[in-house]
Amino acid sequence: MPAIRIDLFEGRSPEVKKQLVETITRAVVDTLGCSAEAVDIILNEVARSHWATGGKLWSEPRE
Repeated sequence: MPAIRIDLFEGRSPEVKKQLVETITRAVVDTLGCSAEAVDIILNEVARSHWATGGKLWSEPRE
């Protein structure tokens, strides 16, 4: 049973998240040969103010 965790910024629509998990599930099924029912995907939505890259929060203006 593969479990896939995805961290992403909050704010995407339910339709976009549905498309994402369907696409990833198909890729895992095709690659590993398991059933779709065996694939768990956990979406962890993170506020931009809680995520930083290069020492800068994503909620801060970018140049």
